Amino acid sequence: MTANPIAETVASLMPRAKAELAELVAFESVADPAVAPGSECEAAANWVAEALRAEGCQDVALLDTPDGSQSVYGFLPGPEGAPTVLLYAHYDVQPKLDESAWVTPPFELTERDGRWYGRGAADCKGGFIMHLLALRALKANGGVPVSVKVIVEGSEEQGTGGLERYAEAHPDLLAADTIVIGDAGNFRVGLPTVTATLRGMTMVRVTIDTLAGNLHSGQFGGAAPDALAALIRVLDSLRAEDGSTVIEGLDADTAWEGLQYPEADFRKDAKVLDGVDLIGDGTVADRIWARPAVTVIGVDCSPVAGATPSVPASARAQISLRVPPGQDAAEATKLLFAHIEKHTPWNARVSVEQVGQGQPFLADVRSPAYTAMAEAMRIAYPGQEMQAAGMGGSIPLCNTLAELYPSAEILLIGLSEPDAQIHAVNESVSPEELERLSVAEAHFLVNYARSRRA
Repeated sequence: MTANPIAETVASLMPRAKAELAELVAFESVADPAVAPGSECEAAANWVAEALRAEGCQDVALLDTPDGSQSVYGFLPGPEGAPTVLLYAHYDVQPKLDESAWVTPPFELTERDGRWYGRGAADCKGGFIMHLLALRALKANGGVPVSVKVIVEGSEEQGTGGLERYAEAHPDLLAADTIVIGDAGNFRVGLPTVTATLRGMTMVRVTIDTLAGNLHSGQFGGAAPDALAALIRVLDSLRAEDGSTVIEGLDADTAWEGLQYPEADFRKDAKVLDGVDLIGDGTVADRIWARPAVTVIGVDCSPVAGATPSVPASARAQISLRVPPGQDAAEATKLLFAHIEKHTPWNARVSVEQVGQGQPFLADVRSPAYTAMAEAMRIAYPGQEMQAAGMGGSIPLCNTLAELYPSAEILLIGLSEPDAQIHAVNESVSPEELERLSVAEAHFLVNYARSRRA
């Protein structure tokens, strides 16, 4: 990295950043009381609030949002007449999943092979630390040249929309000239990337009931309708033979124009087992950035351990449908409901409940803020040009902010490159990426302030 005062300051702050990230990762801040105590999210929110106060932020507050979570807000005033930049991250995390599959404890930041492991290290507690590093570097080198609003969400991973509804009810709170969402990631380590598109998401739970209660499979099996078998039929109907998502009325043929994702790289990044085919058709970029994708993320029925020879009376599944830009998530939800009902066999009783939804997002990468970020990334990543890629995940807040503040530019950067394995076991962050992206964000704020004065 080319030496410059901002980069030197960030480098000197990295030991402190590691210690702070360790403190933040230690909170099991899953925004689901069925998974982790609510006190863990409360403690994480208070930690974030104290960190903002320590940086001199004003009006620091824990915002009680409609879904029962808390988002943390702070304001750092800049020079008179300076533009306002909103920095976003979230402190809530995905569940730890199978703790025995973690090499080191999920809520204990551990350094191994040059990376820092722990749930939330990249997604997105590391994103908040990135914001802190950028602000600290600027304060040590002449001051922060813009006014900064910081918002750190408490239920992003649940998709329950608490902050979205709060922002709609308090539209002045997060108003800004440009918005930096620190919850995306580079295409791969060392390649500076902004995320140009996000797929939207709808989450539904499907329950199928066929009997008043489980029945002896020897006495009744063969004629008694099996709820789990009916559910399997429904779930199978959501995919074609090659694994492509097929939901009646939902376009699944869009092509991705731009940075491509070589299949060999994808197989390595996704850790696909040798000999196992990828699913779907078209390029990998088509499949993960430009087309809908359905995933069964959970099934409730009799567990294998302790199973009895019985015909299941009821079965339930949770389904995630990713919706690409150009499609409406609400309409996709209606089509998914209709598909499930149509493909439920044997006149079984089926109920479908929506539990989350977010619209897709498309950024204008030719805007002035993106030009300022491209210049900043050239400094932070010498010899590299900023790339624009898609991201298959969803950040529903982006569309809410775009609707509330149509003149604001929205940029998506972050630490969730493929090696980070976000949402999986053994999540980690590259400290080099944390350092470089903090440098890039600091230079972006300088460049953006300069461009607004020009």
